[in-house]
Amino acid sequence: MIIGTFGPEGSYTEKAAKQWNRKGELHYYDDIQDTVEALIHNEVDCSVVPVENSLEGSIPLTLDLLMEHQLKIVGEVIVQINHCLLATGRLSDIKVIMSHPQALSQCRKYIKSHFRNVELRPVLSTSHAAKLASGSGDIAAIASRESAKRYGLKILDENIQDVNENYTRFIVIGNEIPEPTGNDKTSIIIYLQKNRPGALFEILEEFADKNIDLTKIESRPTKKFLGDYLFHIDLKGHIGDRHIKETLEKIKGKVGMLKILGSYPAA
Repeated sequence: MIIGTFGPEGSYTEKAAKQWNRKGELHYYDDIQDTVEALIHNEVDCSVVPVENSLEGSIPLTLDLLMEHQLKIVGEVIVQINHCLLATGRLSDIKVIMSHPQALSQCRKYIKSHFRNVELRPVLSTSHAAKLASGSGDIAAIASRESAKRYGLKILDENIQDVNENYTRFIVIGNEIPEPTGNDKTSIIIYLQKNRPGALFEILEEFADKNIDLTKIESRPTKKFLGDYLFHIDLKGHIGDRHIKETLEKIKGKVGMLKILGSYPAA
């Protein structure tokens, strides 16, 4: 199996891909969009991308791509994020700190406390930051232990994220929805089309009546006009389950659009 993931080597997305399938052949891409398009263009069998973080919330680009393209979520992986400060030199040498914007944000308090006058420079991935830091003594990277080993960097400090319980959920997108396992999740997008008092409640009531557990509900702008929203919903169960199938059929008649993103084993 060929798996698309963020590059270069040493990223948290790579870690998620290996956690999901240790035998897969990894192909590295620059960003989320390129990783998703690799699947669309049949360069890979599946792609792994981040969808939400426990500190910073959802990844907007991932949610938008799920709406824009005919993609199927076939799996999910949860990775604990332990950020380290990596460099070739000493703490006193650091003039620039590089990392992915989410990582910089997750370490906001640490950076403010220790590096008030240091330039913060966002890059495409934590591992890309580590690779760049390996070539300059005054650049530090916020990245993983794996990146330190991969690029010959010293770990100057570790577990520098503002909250220790820091997890990122990654989704695996592919072509075929897996068979039910008995411990599954289903992801959908709904568009109400006509917003009226109680419209969303009517939809949520259908899930409640069937005792279906919603693990996530989030609005995203349709980008058509201000105040117009889609709703991303994750729920427990598989579309092959009778009560899930019946509920989605009922909902389909009450919304302007229902898109089933996939059913997959829960992490």
